[in-house]
Amino acid sequence: MTFHIIWTIALLVTFLGIIAWAWSSRRKQDFDEAANLPLEDDSTQSVPVEPNQARTGD
Repeated sequence: MTFHIIWTIALLVTFLGIIAWAWSSRRKQDFDEAANLPLEDDSTQSVPVEPNQARTGD
């Protein structure tokens, strides 16, 4: 019985911690940027070039 109480309290504290992290004002800019990613134009995103593709004449 005591184990169940401790487990419930631990999960509740973890859940509240995640909620506090997600609603933190320090995270707002990161979440706003992530929310706008699908709306960005494809030409603004850079595509990494593989080292083998950069060579010419091989």
